[in-house]
Amino acid sequence: MTAVETQITYSNSFTIHHEDTYMTQEEDWDRDLLLDPAWEKQQRKTFTAWCNSHLRKAGTQIENIEEDFRNGLKLMLLLEVISGERLPKPDKGKMRFHKIANVNKALDFICSKGVKLVSIGAEEIVDGNVKMTLGMIWTIILRFAIQDISVEETSAKEGLLLWCQRKTAPYRNVNVQNFHISWKDGLALCALIHRHRPDLIDYSKLRKDDPIGNLNTAFEVAEKYLDIPKMLDAEDIVNTPKPDEKAIMTYVSCFYHAFAGAEQAETAANRICKVLAVNQENEKLMEEYEKLASELLEWIRRTIPWLENRAAEQTMRAMQQKLEDFRDYRRVHKPPRVQEKCQLEINFNTLQTKLRLSNRPAFMPSEGKMVSDIANAWKGLEQVEKGYEDWLLTEIRRLERLDHLAEKFKQKCGMHETWTAGKEDLLSQKDYESASLMEIRALMRKHEAFESDLAAHQDRVEQIAAIAQELNELDYHDAATVNTRCQGICDQWDNLGTLTQKRRDALERVEKLWETIDQLYLEFAKRAAPFNNWMDGAMEDLQDMFIVHSIEEIQSLITAHDQFKATLPEADKERMATLGIHNEILKIAQTYGIKLSGINPYTNLSPQDISTKWDTVSQHLVPLRDQMLQEEVARQQANERLRRQFAAQANIIGPWIQTKMEEISHVSVDIAGSLEEQMNSLKQYEQNIINYKSNIDKLEGDHQLIQESLIFDNKHTNYTMEHVRVGWEQLLTTIARTINEVENQILTRDAKGISQEQLNEFRASFNHFDRKRNGMMDPDDFRACLISMGYDLGEVEFARIMTLVDPNNTGVVTFQAFIDFMTRETAETDTAEQVMASFKILASDKNYITVEELRRELPPEQAEYCISRMTRYVGPDSPTGALDYISFSSALYGESDL
Repeated sequence: MTAVETQITYSNSFTIHHEDTYMTQEEDWDRDLLLDPAWEKQQRKTFTAWCNSHLRKAGTQIENIEEDFRNGLKLMLLLEVISGERLPKPDKGKMRFHKIANVNKALDFICSKGVKLVSIGAEEIVDGNVKMTLGMIWTIILRFAIQDISVEETSAKEGLLLWCQRKTAPYRNVNVQNFHISWKDGLALCALIHRHRPDLIDYSKLRKDDPIGNLNTAFEVAEKYLDIPKMLDAEDIVNTPKPDEKAIMTYVSCFYHAFAGAEQAETAANRICKVLAVNQENEKLMEEYEKLASELLEWIRRTIPWLENRAAEQTMRAMQQKLEDFRDYRRVHKPPRVQEKCQLEINFNTLQTKLRLSNRPAFMPSEGKMVSDIANAWKGLEQVEKGYEDWLLTEIRRLERLDHLAEKFKQKCGMHETWTAGKEDLLSQKDYESASLMEIRALMRKHEAFESDLAAHQDRVEQIAAIAQELNELDYHDAATVNTRCQGICDQWDNLGTLTQKRRDALERVEKLWETIDQLYLEFAKRAAPFNNWMDGAMEDLQDMFIVHSIEEIQSLITAHDQFKATLPEADKERMATLGIHNEILKIAQTYGIKLSGINPYTNLSPQDISTKWDTVSQHLVPLRDQMLQEEVARQQANERLRRQFAAQANIIGPWIQTKMEEISHVSVDIAGSLEEQMNSLKQYEQNIINYKSNIDKLEGDHQLIQESLIFDNKHTNYTMEHVRVGWEQLLTTIARTINEVENQILTRDAKGISQEQLNEFRASFNHFDRKRNGMMDPDDFRACLISMGYDLGEVEFARIMTLVDPNNTGVVTFQAFIDFMTRETAETDTAEQVMASFKILASDKNYITVEELRRELPPEQAEYCISRMTRYVGPDSPTGALDYISFSSALYGESDL
């Protein structure tokens, strides 16, 4: 390591130069303590032990540090041991100049290591100067034991301190900040040992209040197991206000060197393991590559002959099995090999990269197993594979064409034979001889559909013949069977054409006989259907339930019923004309001897149905409807009388309630009289309202009759019973609330000393700014009112006032809230501070009051009230039974909990 020039002041007698400044920055009091005998004792013991820890490697030691170095021999030996270098040969004489020469050789060696000694001469060492000797030894310790310490870009003292802090950070009660008082309790030394050798010390059993025990434990364990001699005395460290920093640093540096060596060995072992692990992994990858390459090449060698086989099969099934085997090869056998080939290339590239990164030679596979060899073999496989697949598909297409034609011939023949089955018997039937016209026409339409179907199947017959010809041309192995079946189909087809024409001629002859009768059936159906619908609608209307709520509505129903009865004569004429058509059909059938089925094919209605419905409408339902309408007229006349009776009362009560509400409102804001006069007037209104209750009860009785009669509207009045009830309840609430407000105003006036003139002024101001005349002011009107009364309002002040007059944020200020606010503003009130001051007088200016003082100064009832509610006073000067009147006074005004 490069030598660093150092300068360190020591005992005001010598100077050591160094670029690091950790020693030159000591406080003044710190330098003075260097002369402290306790520090000198600690240094002598520590430095002696440190020197012996190195000298014993050379088979010697010192007893007295200032005496044993005087001749320079052991000093030179110490420097050789700790530096590992040879010093000049010492002088063997015992004269003073021999000793001075030996010491100078040692000092010259120290200077050669980058340490410049100032004020330290060989003569002082030879003369046994204790402070100079200790300073020289400290210089050696700094240079050879501490200066080379390096932790996280810090070195020497700072590096050693940082190392100690890092190692002891996890331990409780350990906070290393320096090399003196941080080590007094011994826990830091024990933590260092436990961090590296937890088997030597049970840290959990150590106590911070046993510093001597902790220190001795650390000294003994270090000496016994770590080969670190005991350099300090526990009693000296504990009993010294500030232990010697140099002694502590010297001792702690031994731990650093002891544990640092172990860490270096561990690092070296880890490096070797890492190198071996890389090598083992590379060898494993090489073996895997060789194995995969061999397996893949062997599979390619076995597969290529199978793909080169072009022996064709005789059947489609056999060729399809070959194709299925090829597909199985492509889906099952080849994909894993594709992955193996890809993985092989990946492993090869990964292996080469790892070898290159770890400075190893490139990997050379066995002969014939290079990536290029595998790629060429794979290319040959794919070429053979492509030719094999093309051959398979060509052969399969050839066999597929033959099988397809044969199967298609069988399918079309089967479909044709299925369609023609029974068709010859069907065409030979004479079912039309006993059929009606509709049935004949249906048979004709059915026959026409069959003819269309027959023509459509002509293409299929031609296709069957064409397929048979192609199979013969391709020399199909079963061509004889195909030809026999095709000939049978062609002969049957010619017979079907002949039978179809014969049946058409017969159906056309019979159809004309029924056309006349059918026309009459159709005309009957056309006239009977709408007439029947008319009768159904009439029956539904005549039996329809109705709900009416007025005479006008029932009169409208009667008018509509009269209009319906007027249409009955015309309907009867239509009935007779419809029945006449049916009579004509019966006449024609009787004249020409035609057997009728008795059913009209165009309708389900019979003449009997029409006659029966007509009798029901004209003879039963019309008279019944007349009776029901007359009964409803009588009921609606009775309901109208109930409506007029209720409306007559409601039209009187409703306005009366509204008038009383307005009168009460005027009384509440009237400033023409005193509050007592207003109270008397309101009492009279209250009595009048109570006396009027009988009219409400009578109206309730009429309303009950209306509800029982299911009357839901009344055009004679705008007042409903619900309106009257709500108005009556509002009237009762308003008179009660108004009386209460006046009572509160009287109480406020009497309690706060507000004159009648002030109240009148408040009322006049409120009435002026009550622009809506509803007994309430908006916030803007309230602000204007306060300004008119001389208030200087800012936003904050007005917001505070609004929280007083509108605590629920309703957005309006009532008259009562306005009066309460103005009363608080103009009247003198008691405060919590005034009550506290009064109690303080009774308590003779103390912060508490006793039970005896309360009973002496207050009436018995008030005294007991205070005693039961006051809490005990807590304070340094409080006697037993002292009570807290301050919190009690605050609670009286809601400023705290009582």
